Amino acid sequence: MDPLLLWIVGSGLLMSAIALVGSVTLVLSERTLRRILLPLVAFAAGSLLGGAFFHMLPASLASGMRDVTVFTLILAGFAVFFGLEQFLHWHHCHRAETDCKKPLTYLILIGDGLHNFLGGLAVASTFVIDIRLGIVTWLAAAAHEVPQELGDFGVLVHGGWERRQALFYNVLSALTFLVGGVIAYFASFRLDVSFLVPFAAGNFIYIGASDLIPEVKAHANLRANIVHFVAFAVGVTLMLAVKLALEP
Repeated sequence: MDPLLLWIVGSGLLMSAIALVGSVTLVLSERTLRRILLPLVAFAAGSLLGGAFFHMLPASLASGMRDVTVFTLILAGFAVFFGLEQFLHWHHCHRAETDCKKPLTYLILIGDGLHNFLGGLAVASTFVIDIRLGIVTWLAAAAHEVPQELGDFGVLVHGGWERRQALFYNVLSALTFLVGGVIAYFASFRLDVSFLVPFAAGNFIYIGASDLIPEVKAHANLRANIVHFVAFAVGVTLMLAVKLALEP
């Protein structure tokens, strides 16, 4: 097998394994898990919005696309997820409201899958250029993925999934990184997916602002409100720190 393909497949498997970070919650008691779930949701909101505004939007604007195209794709991504959530809510909940999982959890998996697919395309492309550059890019992407995957796992559990089930599907969603990497290898950079970056940013903005923040805002307990805001701020700050660390 081509050594380059081995690097791409290996990096894809390692990135997918990051989704297992949620497994640390499997050893926690139900009481402890309930205490950290909403802070994890707030953390996920900050990570998603920080990722969209600090990473995906700047990359989209720097790609050469017209500004109006970028912002149209952002709104399209936002609107598509709004419509998708409406459909999922009707399809899964219109007959048995008390038994359905929140549509948000499906959006998390879809959005994370798309995000990982794009990441796989981008990282594999840098491996094709230079293996050393690919390793550095992978490390940067991994730093971005750790808080997001941890937060996503918390959202899935908060939305009604069993912990082991949430972990399994989170890992499946993460495997799209490997799929994107293999496609990039065989396409040899002929596949232009730059338009998906602002589209995915719109997805992230919708999930973070429309679904996650309402889950944690206006809590009856002032201390809980402060904790949630701090967790949100930590997610945003971490994404900003990664951005600043990667700038020359």
